[in-house]
Amino acid sequence: MSGPTPTDSSRRQFVLGTVTIAATGLAGCLGSSDRPEPVALTERMSCDQCGMVITQQPGPSGQTYYQDNSPEGHDPPARFCSTVCAYRHRFATGNRGWTPQVTYLTDYATVDYSVREEGGARVISAHLAAENFAVTEALEVVIGSGIEGAMGPAIVPFGTTSAAEEFVSTYGGEIIAAEDISSELVAQQ
Repeated sequence: MSGPTPTDSSRRQFVLGTVTIAATGLAGCLGSSDRPEPVALTERMSCDQCGMVITQQPGPSGQTYYQDNSPEGHDPPARFCSTVCAYRHRFATGNRGWTPQVTYLTDYATVDYSVREEGGARVISAHLAAENFAVTEALEVVIGSGIEGAMGPAIVPFGTTSAAEEFVSTYGGEIIAAEDISSELVAQQ
């Protein structure tokens, strides 16, 4: 009976080490991250910006995980009844030194949304399941459409330009990158 020789063993360790290094490098190249996933906002939860109950509000919503901070009174993420509240919270906490790790907003390109008349306003439906959220870096938003959500005029996010353009052709507004939203722009909403 012959077992592995010292050379076979060394070769095997070398190959396993090379495979491990290659796999780690490939994961980095493919954008692997420790980014937490979005959660469903379907339970009775209050908005961390304004305090309204999220499930009772129409329109797009959001959630933010912060690097070294957590919302008061519950586990992360910070959760919001509207995109307006999500941005207001990010700007306010940023002024206090909080750094967002990731922000998710409702992606209206992935849901079957509706717009209804309510009290003289056009209001867009809410979609609160975890799979309905996308990272802000992957979204464009429509502003100035006259469509309302929880906090009045809605900032409506879309994961595809074509879906945003279709929304604008029906409801009006302007398309900008979600990451380009400024505190001044949010103040106008």
